Amino acid sequence: MSAGISAPPTARLPDGFAVRLDPATRRRDDGGTLLGGSPLRLFRLSQRARDLLPGDRLVVRDATTAALAARLLDAGMAHPDLGRPDLAHPGPAPTPCSDVTVVVPVRDRPAALDRLLTALRADPATSGLPVIVVDDGSTDPATVPPLARAAGATVVRHDTARGPAAARNAGLRAATTTAVAFLDSDCVPRPGWLEALLPHLTDPRLAAVAPRIVALDEGGGGWLSRYEALAGALDMGANPASVRPLSAVSYVPSAALLARRSALGGGFDETMQVAEDVDLVWRLAAAGWRVRYEPAGSVAHDHRTAPIDWLRRRAFYGSGAALLAARHGSAVAPLVLAPSSALVWGLAVTGGRRGWAGAAAVLGWTTLRLARRLARPGDPLPVTLSARLVARGTASAGSALARAVTRHSWPVALPIALAVPRARPWVLAAAVGDAALAWWPHRRRGGPIGFALARRLEDLAYGAGLWSGALRHRQLSALLPATPPRVE
Repeated sequence: MSAGISAPPTARLPDGFAVRLDPATRRRDDGGTLLGGSPLRLFRLSQRARDLLPGDRLVVRDATTAALAARLLDAGMAHPDLGRPDLAHPGPAPTPCSDVTVVVPVRDRPAALDRLLTALRADPATSGLPVIVVDDGSTDPATVPPLARAAGATVVRHDTARGPAAARNAGLRAATTTAVAFLDSDCVPRPGWLEALLPHLTDPRLAAVAPRIVALDEGGGGWLSRYEALAGALDMGANPASVRPLSAVSYVPSAALLARRSALGGGFDETMQVAEDVDLVWRLAAAGWRVRYEPAGSVAHDHRTAPIDWLRRRAFYGSGAALLAARHGSAVAPLVLAPSSALVWGLAVTGGRRGWAGAAAVLGWTTLRLARRLARPGDPLPVTLSARLVARGTASAGSALARAVTRHSWPVALPIALAVPRARPWVLAAAVGDAALAWWPHRRRGGPIGFALARRLEDLAYGAGLWSGALRHRQLSALLPATPPRVE
């Protein structure tokens, strides 16, 4: 069992640290109101704050600008802008690459390990870094340790396999540098990955930052390889994000992760053989640390694409939800849905004139209620803006419902569809609509049929693992929806 997470420092963001508003953050009332973030929230800026943020970029110059920048970061309305230092306030220098230790947990896989170590040596930024290879009970002790030592790495060996969490913790304990970069043996970091992550550590409350995980095989190895290249389970997308439960990016995988060593305490929970990375991120967030996702740096991952192995892996991922539910409650909910959205879609599914009329009434009431909340004293109600937001939220809720029906709740939805003819069109629409929405952003890189087939198979496997784990560990809360957290 890992020890608790360390407490974050009280130091503010340093002078020279800059943030930039997320492109999706909307400004209203001549810059006096910000609407955005994840979950969506409304910020009303004082005149002082409005003066400090005349555009979309804010540079920290004092305690006031530091507090405003931190609030925008934590709301997901802004992200660190690390590419252009402020000449008047250049800020602290980022942690140098030389102050990073690479920790590689591995069990067997000597060829993959050799490929990773070769890539680290070939990159000028990482060629001289200390590397700790933790051999977690490889079946042949004469393979991994000699290979790692020949590459100049330090070897820590477990005589019996103790799991990836224990292996990473062993490397964490052996490291002495400010930062630790965890890299799984089936990864190949791309040039510039570390330089893109290190500037984030100038934020004293930043515990960890993850790069984008992309496919090592860019889709040339079959339909599953193409699907993984487009929508791999470890790929958190093209947009930077603050990482915390119930947000757009609620976790990052530990396949590639840069962490501040002092923040991790005892590290990963060694009792968890799956989802230990999600648990670590959520414990860091609960302790007050920041965790970020930075797609400007990328690490390639050798995805499993043999069909049976691929399906087993997805079921394995699903089984971790029960363990997370026991530790983090509703943070692991398969569906986050506002009561008004649930009522709208429930009435719509009921059908008939009464159902649709009821749904329209709820939408109208929700729109008026939001307009009153958005309005400034003395101004007319912003009904048009409110209607757009309600429409967007309702559509997003419908998409989330379709995803839940086909991924998390199919063991219930499928029998209902077979037994109740009226439910079949809705379940079919959910299955087709979810696949189509997921494929559309990638339509220029692959066809819809193979993508849809892979998505449905992936969800069947994940849902089976989810239900199996929930029933085995008696954690039915892993199957239940949650309401959005209350925000400003």
